[in-house]
Amino acid sequence: MAMVSVSSNSTLTITELAQKVRDAAYQLSRTDIQQRNQALRCAAKALRAAEAEILAVNADEVAKADVSSAFKDRMTLNHDRLEAMAKGLEDIAGLPDPLGKELASWDRPNGLKFKRVSVPLGVVGMIYESRPNVGADAVGICIKSGNGIVLRGGSETHLTSMAIHKAMQQGMSDAGLNPDSIAMPSDSDRRHVMEMLHAVGIIDVIIPRGGYSLIRFVQQEARVPVLAHAAGLCHTYIHQTADFEKARKVLANAKMRRTGICGATETLLIDESIAKELLPILVSDLQKLGCRFVGNAKASQIASEIELASDEDFATEWLDAVLSVAVVKDIEEVIQHIVKYGSGHTEAIIAEDEKAVRYFMDSVPSAVVMWNTSTQFCDGGEFGFGAEIGIATGRLHARGPVGIEQLTSYRYEVYGNGQVRS
Repeated sequence: MAMVSVSSNSTLTITELAQKVRDAAYQLSRTDIQQRNQALRCAAKALRAAEAEILAVNADEVAKADVSSAFKDRMTLNHDRLEAMAKGLEDIAGLPDPLGKELASWDRPNGLKFKRVSVPLGVVGMIYESRPNVGADAVGICIKSGNGIVLRGGSETHLTSMAIHKAMQQGMSDAGLNPDSIAMPSDSDRRHVMEMLHAVGIIDVIIPRGGYSLIRFVQQEARVPVLAHAAGLCHTYIHQTADFEKARKVLANAKMRRTGICGATETLLIDESIAKELLPILVSDLQKLGCRFVGNAKASQIASEIELASDEDFATEWLDAVLSVAVVKDIEEVIQHIVKYGSGHTEAIIAEDEKAVRYFMDSVPSAVVMWNTSTQFCDGGEFGFGAEIGIATGRLHARGPVGIEQLTSYRYEVYGNGQVRS
């Protein structure tokens, strides 16, 4: 197996490492878009060149991991997934420059001219679990948006993440940019997480990607602002006017395409007026794909394969081939259910009645709402962002997939001609 070289930053604390990133990020923020795009293309090339090393390291870590099959799927890289990472970087390079954009402008009666212009956030702290491709996506978005980044990946895939990090730094160097704007501690010690959360004035925002316990811990302990979602407990609602074939196709994809991602549907809500006819068909479809079911009393009475669910089951993000099912009276009960159990991530309605769709979209308080499509489209790449660094379910700064524009802030520029204030 190819060995990953030890980082020259191995003796630095997170604070010292982040300060190096901050200095390099200032340089990066002043580069032109051609340089940043070239760095992305060089990073994609470096990832492809390092494929054998990255996949060998990853295969060894996956083989040693004592985790569930769904967790192993999230850990695993292969040629297609690595190529998707490289292609994602090239896609980001093809996006418009998010920096220096005039977001608004206006004049005042005294002759002063005001502009609001986009600028980088500064330094991003990225804490993620299991999925090593997250590191490449995050770095790509930060390069494009002129931000530095400190990465702390999961311990199960630490060497894989280090190999990816090395390739990304190589891409920066090949483009003539300072690779210190991308940093990762050389070990997976848990102390790094707390140090990042307390790096006030050095790290500007923390973005966690992982399970509920990690994200809640980060939100509770951080002294640095956090951009995150607590869980990806997504719902698909099949309205009484749904096209049955469309519903079957969409639900199978929304639940079973990849069960371990935050955009996977975890709960099916279905109107009781169509449940007796459609629900057994949906259960049969998903059961053939390896899914099992828990549900409310109405659902379990219609389909014997559905075990009776507890209240806790409806609040669970399964991240596995398990689907919670609730047969509901109407759209009002659907909205009440989502408000009670949902995480604010993504909800979908399958319906042909546009009035019902509009009511659903206006009433559900989630970051993303969808009509007649799979919740698994809640992904930065699918939104046309090139990639994403995470999904935000809060109500400040950014919501939904966080791409290059969501990693910018702004400054005000004021233009005068000798005016003084009385």
